[in-house]
Amino acid sequence: MSLLLLAIGLVMIFEGLVYALAPSLLERMLEALRAMPEGAVRQIGALVIVAGLVFVWIAFQIGV
Repeated sequence: MSLLLLAIGLVMIFEGLVYALAPSLLERMLEALRAMPEGAVRQIGALVIVAGLVFVWIAFQIGV
């Protein structure tokens, strides 16, 4: 359970950093996403999921 709380906390920290340090960059990124076709956005989402799974796998391999 503590590992889950750690993961959620880290995600919240990184998300908050984007909003706090670069809000205009975030707005430009969202505009670029709106301009992209839905299929491309889905592919990016799938790639991010795969990358996250790889990171989790590596974390467990080194002994979290």
